[in-house]
Amino acid sequence: MAALDTSGRVLTGWNPENEETWDKGIAWKTLWITTFSLTLAFCTWFLVSAIAPRLNSVGFDLDKNQLYWLAALPGLAGGLMRLGYMFLPPILGTRKLVGYTSLLMLIPMLGWVWAVRDPSTPVWVLMVFSFLTGIGGGAFSGYMPSTGYFFPKRMSGTALGTQAGIGNFGVSLIQLLGPWIVGFGLLGTALIEPQQTTEGIMRLHNIPLLFVPWTIVASILAFTMLKDVPIKANFRQQMDIFGNRNTWILTLIYLMTFGAFSGFAAQTALLINNTFGASSVFAETLDPATLPSGITYAFLGPLIGSAARVAWGPLCDRFGGAIWTLMSGIGMTAATTVAALQLRPTSPDSFPIFLGAMLTIFFFAGVGNASTFKQMPMIMPPRQAGGVIGWTAALAAFGPFIVGMGLAAVGGQPFFFGCVVFFAICTTLAWIFYARPHAPFPG
Repeated sequence: MAALDTSGRVLTGWNPENEETWDKGIAWKTLWITTFSLTLAFCTWFLVSAIAPRLNSVGFDLDKNQLYWLAALPGLAGGLMRLGYMFLPPILGTRKLVGYTSLLMLIPMLGWVWAVRDPSTPVWVLMVFSFLTGIGGGAFSGYMPSTGYFFPKRMSGTALGTQAGIGNFGVSLIQLLGPWIVGFGLLGTALIEPQQTTEGIMRLHNIPLLFVPWTIVASILAFTMLKDVPIKANFRQQMDIFGNRNTWILTLIYLMTFGAFSGFAAQTALLINNTFGASSVFAETLDPATLPSGITYAFLGPLIGSAARVAWGPLCDRFGGAIWTLMSGIGMTAATTVAALQLRPTSPDSFPIFLGAMLTIFFFAGVGNASTFKQMPMIMPPRQAGGVIGWTAALAAFGPFIVGMGLAAVGGQPFFFGCVVFFAICTTLAWIFYARPHAPFPG
């Protein structure tokens, strides 16, 4: 057995399953730096969800479908980019993967800083910058498998749950900070001319600009402090995951949990505005100022879901992931049914019930996100587990696109009832293959 050597950029003799060939300090340092960059990646990915509801107030003239498209495109881009990112960890290594990705995120950040300052910016340009935020979404399918190489299976739930949960917090972070930071000059940005609205001035460019310096810091930390593990595989070798039926079952289940988390997070503000708020039928007879605003509530769901993912990581290590995946599916199916029943309201009084149901969906989605990622390393060998984590994350990243297009195509209530049917199917698969007594793949 080769002795562990941590002196170079590549760790030699590394095996997390053996205490003598594993360095806990390096593992946790890798997790924290990668998680810092991943949090910024999610902020990048959900930039548009924080910006789009405000575009018309600063002079743009976009209809509901154009706004849905703007908020949906990052999901399409993130999913497509994850399909590429899932192959990069054993090819690039952790250091280059995190370092270069952090730099790439600056492109959509600075693009949106420029775009929001000019209401005459063509819609197609906004669509391009919206698509480029998918870089942040794509990173997840590289970062998570890469970090998984650094921890033993017994700690996989805690490590991956912590990284993904804190990373997911970036969704809530940008939606929470957005309404606050647009109201004043940020650092040196007071020199940038603000946008004029009917209610005064707004510095919408502050939202993407806030994260630029931190993204540069993340890149520097990655290049100077991260190391690589000696796991190598070319593109063709990594295709063997598709011969394992667990890949496909877990893909459907993770599409239920993270697809719903990311999709509803991107669209909740617009959905509230269009169903209960200033863009709803109620605004014709009631004072819009008395109606709920999506911007006010958009951060709550991602915050709850992210916290649940972090909290349930250790619980999945203790009790296994399968039982929590089952409970997640049951909770999501029930809560989505309640939410669907509120989507043809006769008055704004239905909003509190709808909001409560949505927050419940986010909670159980967070639990399921943690539990499915616990199951993958338990069921499969390390490299395959990394590939499946990347693949399932890639497909689930289409959540914002699927939700946005579904809402635009068929409307809120039919789409939500479609989700109920899909969630029920996924919950049944979780029971049959993983959670029932004598299940073929417990874990």
